[in-house]
Amino acid sequence: MSGKDIPFKPEKKKIIGHEGWQPLVLALVIGTAGGFLFDWLRMPLAWMLGACVFSTVAAFLGLRIGMRVRLRQGMIIILGVLLGSGFTPELVQRLGEWAVSLCVLTGMTMTGAALCYAWLRRFTGWDRVTCYFAAMPGGLNDMTIMGGAMGGEERAIALAHALRILTVVLTIPVWYRLVNGAQTSVLTMVHGPTGNDWKDYAILIGCGVVGAVAGRLLRLPASFMMGPMIVSAIAHLGGLTNSQPPGFLVAAAQVVVGTGIGCRFVGANFDKLHKEMAASIGAAFILIACAVGFAEITHALTGLNLDATVLSYAPGGFAEMSLIGLALGIEIAMVATHHLFRLFLIIFTGPIVFRTLLKRDH
Repeated sequence: MSGKDIPFKPEKKKIIGHEGWQPLVLALVIGTAGGFLFDWLRMPLAWMLGACVFSTVAAFLGLRIGMRVRLRQGMIIILGVLLGSGFTPELVQRLGEWAVSLCVLTGMTMTGAALCYAWLRRFTGWDRVTCYFAAMPGGLNDMTIMGGAMGGEERAIALAHALRILTVVLTIPVWYRLVNGAQTSVLTMVHGPTGNDWKDYAILIGCGVVGAVAGRLLRLPASFMMGPMIVSAIAHLGGLTNSQPPGFLVAAAQVVVGTGIGCRFVGANFDKLHKEMAASIGAAFILIACAVGFAEITHALTGLNLDATVLSYAPGGFAEMSLIGLALGIEIAMVATHHLFRLFLIIFTGPIVFRTLLKRDH
């Protein structure tokens, strides 16, 4: 099946899924219900995971759900500020310890992308360009846009990346819950408004606004998260505040992000796309296996915490993986730094490698 037959759109417009307020409200209600259930089941990252599962099922059932990109971006800003609060002077001093890990991450990214490219070429009818950009272990929006500009099928690339994120989000937290017994919720790690005064809130709001504007002006990848995270990290490292966004906002942000993942599958017909979807999920598991394998190598070489390294290498979205790290009590600075590094690596080297190795044979 050609990517042109896939009724699946990347997130580059104002709406993910169906337009209108009713689809948005319905999506949020469904996502919130999923969050409540998963929180009751004491799942890690309950609000995002529950919202993701419920909204994905709703999308495949044909319910009219939708997510406004602006709302998602606003919640991503909150999460960026929250993640920035995890940077402390003590953690910055450890950057040198991550040098070897970042080098291994580079090898893992290249290996995983090559294996997934070969896998997708074998099990889908997609062309070389589409398979190449669909195989990248990160950058849903960036890879979709770049792949489309170079002649690939945007909808197929977006489908593969959305399924990659969905697979990782559904796999890793459940693994930690069932195998390691992890039950930590983000809400238990964010103490809400207690101890925050108006100056703290002013600084946090300022970090979000300034960071979002700066991120857009500088055209940073994942700008609505990266910009606020960097500014928040500077504020916390500089001792301006040690506060965090309130817990209820963090839960709301998780619901919006999780619901947004599910809304990406609006219009996807499982009966017509089962081959491509199965291949994309298989590619996601290849990347997860690479993450675990290379994390074991890094652990042996450096002694870094294995769980933190696995999460740092996991091929999920930047926002999703950082949230999972926060929920599991894993060092946020390490997870965020590695995912930012991989995102930059993919965005800057992906097109160059494509032009050098593949385009001339295409």
